[in-house]
Amino acid sequence: MHILVINAGSSSVKAAVIDPDTGKRHLEMLAERLLDQPVITFSDGTTIELENKGAERTISVCLEALKDKLSGTEIAGVGHRVVHGGEDFDRATLVGADVEAKIEQLSKLAPLHNPVNLRGIRAARELFPDIDHFAVFDTAFHQSLPRRAKTYALPKELMAQHGIRRYGFHGTSHKYVAATAAKFLGSSPHDLRIITCHLGSGGSVTAIEFGRSIETSMGMTPLEGLVMGTRSGDIDPGIIHYLHEQADLNTGEIDHLLNRESGLAGLSGVGSDMRTILEKASEGDADCQLALQVYTHRIRKYIGAYAAVMGGVDAIVFTGGVGENSAVVRHRASQRLDYLGAIINEDKNHSVELSETTPVVDFSMQHSRVKLLAVRTDEQLAIARECGKLIEKADAVNTLPTIPVAISARHIHLRQETVEALFGKGHELKVRKWLSQPGQFAAEETVTVVGPRNTIERVRVLGPVRSKDQLEISRTDEFFLGIDAPVRESGKVENTPGCKLIGPAGEFNLEDGVICAWRHIHMTPEDAAIFGVADRDIVEVAVGSGERSLTFGNVLIRVSPKYKLEMHIDTDEGNAAEINSGDEGVLEETGQQGTLRKRRVMVG
Repeated sequence: MHILVINAGSSSVKAAVIDPDTGKRHLEMLAERLLDQPVITFSDGTTIELENKGAERTISVCLEALKDKLSGTEIAGVGHRVVHGGEDFDRATLVGADVEAKIEQLSKLAPLHNPVNLRGIRAARELFPDIDHFAVFDTAFHQSLPRRAKTYALPKELMAQHGIRRYGFHGTSHKYVAATAAKFLGSSPHDLRIITCHLGSGGSVTAIEFGRSIETSMGMTPLEGLVMGTRSGDIDPGIIHYLHEQADLNTGEIDHLLNRESGLAGLSGVGSDMRTILEKASEGDADCQLALQVYTHRIRKYIGAYAAVMGGVDAIVFTGGVGENSAVVRHRASQRLDYLGAIINEDKNHSVELSETTPVVDFSMQHSRVKLLAVRTDEQLAIARECGKLIEKADAVNTLPTIPVAISARHIHLRQETVEALFGKGHELKVRKWLSQPGQFAAEETVTVVGPRNTIERVRVLGPVRSKDQLEISRTDEFFLGIDAPVRESGKVENTPGCKLIGPAGEFNLEDGVICAWRHIHMTPEDAAIFGVADRDIVEVAVGSGERSLTFGNVLIRVSPKYKLEMHIDTDEGNAAEINSGDEGVLEETGQQGTLRKRRVMVG
């Protein structure tokens, strides 16, 4: 299968024809200086100089030249990078007139990016009308941000009216390098806490906890966060009013200043290219030295913050043009992280050379508990893979069988040692009621849970005993107890808060183990085959009908021969949606919007 991937920017257009299975490039194109003296370079060595006909027409001319090169090539689909997907798009989607209209509406949130992304889509759809086109959004991966991470402290009515929230960007890259790093470490993103640092002309840091983006440095626009090539990153909002009053700058001029004249360029005075800044800094240029210090200080500050947010970290990843190629930046950003268990190996760091055959290099010391990795990002391949999945309907699910829904009240799982501490030496849990999941039961025993703020009595113990203590509570319980409990899948209790337990025979202090359970579906391997899903897939489930219809997103699939088909949500979710145990839900298609034509077309 060949996927044509197009990334249309304001001054350049990048394109590649990629096999999503192997990553092999059939052809690549780079069109640069679109606003000045356009020139197109192809991977076969061909160079074409163009007359400047304006950005919109020049994009079309570039794609026309690409189409000529692709004559006789079978193309299965065209993937387009789109920077901002807003609230509407949490995954790649088939492009139609409705999707184009939504991308255009979102231009107000990304005025420097979405309009030109849309020009590329429209030009390509005219040139390749018989091929399916897909939009892959930079913001999609960050749709899993919890409310606390995506919400600004502004009046809620104002935010709701104007779509103001933190969206995050570079999601395609962050997701790709996290998966690549996890594979290198012999694990899965679902089992790791990873901090990914995408450092290029733009830059962002993301906290990826067990496969989900839970914090990221860019916000409503790509201006928030790190110091970047020409963008300021984080500033005191009061500076904007101050500049208006004291420097007589209007809002447009301030926006241009913060996006185009700040960052490394503003600090160094020599431009935004990190290579030039490093060279000048080594020659003693004080402005470039300060630019480098501010740049790397901000990165290290975010790394520390995100390690705190996740309660620890297993790997810190550097990627992007600067992250992959600058040993000095990696060195400065990784210094003084020993307290996290991240210890840099300077020799390995300075010898990092990434390539297609060596996409990952570990530059941490052997005894470093947290791995420092340089990872080669490949957003084009990631986009091609997203499109390939849609074309082959790899993300499609069977919507026909219904899934019973169970409301999971607060409960606790205990180790045998904890049972004995609370109920007496040698005590064994007594069955009060067998549960729907095979082998599991509600025990006669209950405990009292004591939090920093309040106490909850008669919390039911579930059996049999487990290898880890785990208290599962709702959001309402969380605030009542005064405990900040993260959303986790069952068993992931590392670096979670604890509490005091009181039983008839004694007390026990949990060091960790208090979670809000990630909504999930239990199913057998046979069920998974019927639905077309796999263990730890993330799906959407529609429950109810008519006015009571509600779609639950971000639902975790758990597969085991020991399970019985059932979806578990907590009491808060059940009450809010007026759902009762025994109601039923259906899996929805999760990998597409619209109807796919699923065909390959020969170009030319």
